[in-house]
Amino acid sequence: MTAHAEGDATHTYENVTCPFCGLLCDDLTVTRTGSTLKVSNGCPRATAGFQRPLPLAKPMVRDAEVTLEEAIKAAADLVRQANLPLYGGMATDVAGQRAIMAMADQTCGVVDHALSDGQYRNLRVVQTSGWIMSTLTEVRNRADLIIIVGSDIHKLHGRFFDRIVNPEHTMFDGVGTKRTVIFLGEGLDTSGAVGPRVDEVISLPVAKDRIPEVLAAISARVRGFNIPAPQAATPSASKIGSMFAGLVPGSKLSTTEAPAHEVAGIPFADIDAVAEKCKKAHYGVLVWAPPALSMPQADMTVHMMTEIVRELNQTTRFAGLSLGGNEGAPSAASTCTWQTGYPLRVSFANGKPEYDSVRYNIGRMLSEGEGDLLVWVASIGTDIGLPQTKVPTIVLGTPGVRLAQSPTVFIPVGTPGVDHAGQMVRCDNVVSLPMKNLHRSQLPSSADVLAAIHAAL
Repeated sequence: MTAHAEGDATHTYENVTCPFCGLLCDDLTVTRTGSTLKVSNGCPRATAGFQRPLPLAKPMVRDAEVTLEEAIKAAADLVRQANLPLYGGMATDVAGQRAIMAMADQTCGVVDHALSDGQYRNLRVVQTSGWIMSTLTEVRNRADLIIIVGSDIHKLHGRFFDRIVNPEHTMFDGVGTKRTVIFLGEGLDTSGAVGPRVDEVISLPVAKDRIPEVLAAISARVRGFNIPAPQAATPSASKIGSMFAGLVPGSKLSTTEAPAHEVAGIPFADIDAVAEKCKKAHYGVLVWAPPALSMPQADMTVHMMTEIVRELNQTTRFAGLSLGGNEGAPSAASTCTWQTGYPLRVSFANGKPEYDSVRYNIGRMLSEGEGDLLVWVASIGTDIGLPQTKVPTIVLGTPGVRLAQSPTVFIPVGTPGVDHAGQMVRCDNVVSLPMKNLHRSQLPSSADVLAAIHAAL
């Protein structure tokens, strides 16, 4: 990296970590000229994030321009007066998350990330049954079978295929095993899977709300059970439950019933072929992005995948891989767990951490009139801006963040990995990666502003 200097000189930064997606790709090259950034090897999301024009933004209090110090004082006054402050958004780096937790602890507040609904499709399964998971590095180096479930990975994580599925190099170059990639879901972009390390791409175009049926069928065939012919053409909880009953060890699903010709529109021969590929794989991986599983029985879908993985590990090596993690969500969840022992949706109202995934859902609390102040942090992208609410609001946001209403206090802050250095946790939750300061602007970090508000209480 060249030394930083003033003016419009051009500076090139190598091995930059991208904060705009949960993959945290750390091999980008970014060139800065003045306050303008250009990415030469990023995905569309990275390019849009780094090259987004930075509009002029000033601290505001009740729609009046003020100094940063005045905005911090006004924010501190609001926090001091609140009986139950809600700390939401939480789109920031680890240092910002720590600052939020410290304030919530002192002020008896509630913490929740804007994207935690997707995370809870995973967390409920972890809490009830556990799971066997892989990492991005393990999948890149070892997987010979990758099954992508109900998630358009190419749109959500633009470089997953070229960095993980079809990388130029792996730890075991020359070993020779190529990969099969299977897409389970309707309308998924399969083009990214085509590459030198993949010798077979299979697509099973099932409607999203019927994916649980197909997973139940695959699980049954992995265990050697026949699939009874379905009684109706539409999915229901009872139907899926009856299919899933046969997947529990010790169940009595009949092996003498006539097998189905198709399940959810997928020919039984194709389901059987997938099950056989799973059993023959040396290192298979089921991949999903929780935000994409926005259908009934989403939790059951994740649970079925973990059960398939558990069964296959009796005879081969299989794992899950959950993607997602945009807007600093893994950093928020990890920091909350480090400091409280609980995932997000934690309240400090009783003077100690208290966890309840329903009661402390900030979206629900706002809609039902709970809480008397919303502190919203959105320092990465512009899409998770302030929601509509009747309570006073404090927004620490990147310039240009979408706002459903004018906040009581607005303080523009920098983006980690762009305007200031920091660390963020990757979507597979195994590493935190350093974020470089590209000196795009002099905007303060969320952590610094939160620390200043905290000190002024």
